Amino acid sequence: MKRTSLKGAECPVARSLDIIGDWWSLLIVRDAFDGMRRFGEFQKSLGISRGILATRLHELIARGILETTPASDESAYHDYLLTKKGKDLFAVIVCLRQWGEDHCFRPGEAHSVLVEKETAQPVRRLEVRSKNGRTLTSSDTIVKKVGRRTPLFERAGHAPAGRRSPGNP
Repeated sequence: MKRTSLKGAECPVARSLDIIGDWWSLLIVRDAFDGMRRFGEFQKSLGISRGILATRLHELIARGILETTPASDESAYHDYLLTKKGKDLFAVIVCLRQWGEDHCFRPGEAHSVLVEKETAQPVRRLEVRSKNGRTLTSSDTIVKKVGRRTPLFERAGHAPAGRRSPGNP
């Protein structure tokens, strides 16, 4: 089944999912944050077929999430490293992890927890905050469109009665 591309969607969530929405892709990114760099490491960790892994790695490189560099051990292999764009997914991975901790395990069931290296203490819960630092919930926010898509009739210089297009004062 062929996926419909969301790359032209106005919604940033839809466009993000177009790039990283496949579960294998997010798990590869998760493993890259955990220090994995080699094809074989990803394959062993994920239990994924070579073909699917190769396709996902290629796509993550094409989308600017990963890049390849010569292997750090000077072998004929290469390493897969997160780019800045890939590293910017850290909060997304942490948020998914924390949501999973809260909603995907029975009380007392074993699972992994993200901790700070220096203190070995669990990472604080992520929160959405206003510019002044107040914690926000979904009921405190709305989606607002920014930028402007110019309708075809305005691009052609034909503003409707009562409206002025940027080119027709």
